[in-house]
Amino acid sequence: MAARKPKVIVTRKLPDPVETRMRELFDTELNLADVPMSRQALIAALQRADVLAPTITDRLDAEVLAEAGEHLKLIANFGAGFDHIDVAAANARGIVVTNTPGVLTEDAADLTLALILAVGRRLVEGASVIQAGKFDGWSPTWMLGRRVTHKRLGIIGMGRIGQAVARRARAFGMQIHYHNRKPVSSRIAEELEATYWESLDQMLARMDIVSVHSPHTPATYHLLSARRMKLMQPTAILINTARGEIIDETALADLLKSGAIAGAGLDVFEFEPKINPKLLGLPNAVLLPHMGSATIEGRIDMGEKVIINIRTWMDGHKPPDRVIPSML
Repeated sequence: MAARKPKVIVTRKLPDPVETRMRELFDTELNLADVPMSRQALIAALQRADVLAPTITDRLDAEVLAEAGEHLKLIANFGAGFDHIDVAAANARGIVVTNTPGVLTEDAADLTLALILAVGRRLVEGASVIQAGKFDGWSPTWMLGRRVTHKRLGIIGMGRIGQAVARRARAFGMQIHYHNRKPVSSRIAEELEATYWESLDQMLARMDIVSVHSPHTPATYHLLSARRMKLMQPTAILINTARGEIIDETALADLLKSGAIAGAGLDVFEFEPKINPKLLGLPNAVLLPHMGSATIEGRIDMGEKVIINIRTWMDGHKPPDRVIPSML
């Protein structure tokens, strides 16, 4: 007699190949409407599932996890970030948490470079002029941006994505600087010709472009505060494809409006999906709807990692992408 398939509840719609494979392997309940689950719906899912496959839109705090049924043993997160899950509370209840690291590195790095170019060369402003039918012809002094070649790029967080951004930036002729909890290996530093700054304040004051690639933790909340952003040069631009909570958005909007910072490119926001109204309408702010990982290849790769984590857990082994409290 075949072993019982685990009950897997998926909280959002995933790419069709991923959903099909999950239905083949598990007793899978899909969210065909793709409507984010309410708090009560999440609790109901936790009470019925052996495995929950949530996304970043599902806040699994200690109170929600306290309502989990006794059969729930795995939270297989669809995404690399896990700050929406109280991992310590899950572990205390004997629930394993996994994520999907590594598969979105190239996608996030590509979008970061796209934002650097879009802000520096004022691409969105130019496209808006065309769409509004206001293009009256070329002028030697109109819509002037700044080239990225030979600019100093300061990377905050030199993990996989930060390094991928640095490699792309090197191809554009940028000089690489970074701030991290500790320096990268000498091999990577030599490959990227990267300069390490122990002091974030000192690095910010000297960069032409600053790009954020840190996780959201209590230590990084508003890491870029009003005080720190005021250290930046008035010609500098700020890029964030990591987590919105790392930047004080109200302070950033004020600095952009006054011209204290030249521009910003944001793919993430502090109170998603709500956008700080002060940011809206600023001509020097390029705002994207959290699409850093939005490639079909990346999302399928994420789904395959979720499946591998579930199958490994089913076989009685430790899932390869287990999140443990020491990672927080």
